Amino acid sequence: ASLNRDQLAQGPLENELGARIESFELAYRMQTAAPEAFDVSREPEHIRRLYGIGEKHCGHFAAQCLTARRMVERGVRFVQVYSGGMENQQSWDCHSDLVGNHRGFAAEADQPVAALLADLEQRGLLKDTLVIWAGEFGRLPVSQKGGKPGRDHNPHAFTAWLAGGGVKGGVHYGETDEIGFRAVVNKVSVRDFHATILHALGLDHERLAFKFQGLDQRLTGVEQARVVNEIFA
Repeated sequence: ASLNRDQLAQGPLENELGARIESFELAYRMQTAAPEAFDVSREPEHIRRLYGIGEKHCGHFAAQCLTARRMVERGVRFVQVYSGGMENQQSWDCHSDLVGNHRGFAAEADQPVAALLADLEQRGLLKDTLVIWAGEFGRLPVSQKGGKPGRDHNPHAFTAWLAGGGVKGGVHYGETDEIGFRAVVNKVSVRDFHATILHALGLDHERLAFKFQGLDQRLTGVEQARVVNEIFA
């Protein structure tokens, strides 16, 4: 590292070299710290049971959720956990056998997610951590044909939930029509959802704007977006 810095000093215009050095040093620090953070066997047995570690129906996802808590505890600012990310070639995207599919994935997610929220709460971390559960679309209120029918994609109405980070508990916002096809009351667009998340993180989505291809781009795109303040305590 010192040789690299000496070389950089001889060519002060080579700023890319300095950035590259910092990237490699960051990668090294991550590789030395990550094994301990990812080792859920270090957790007490009662915590492992709380999440469902070792349980056939949820053990894999339980390990992800417990790892997420360990990362948050160590100051990692953004953690993403997948449920049904083509594990065993399956996902929540069930065009057939919706009942069997959702029964399995709901069982996989139920205990670990509840444990994650409870664990963050009892450690005093939930109030400063925004937990988001969402997919990229909903399902139609009508089934696809077949012996074990499923449902096709529905971009017009779907549900996400948030916890922690100043969000009110036990409330819902928005309604669909009577058959669940389209959001009709207190509709929230993806842009609104992003603006609300950014607000919870202390960022104003309208403060940063930059010109790109003739448009004033913002963190939520070029169209208007609003913060759903009604969901915050």
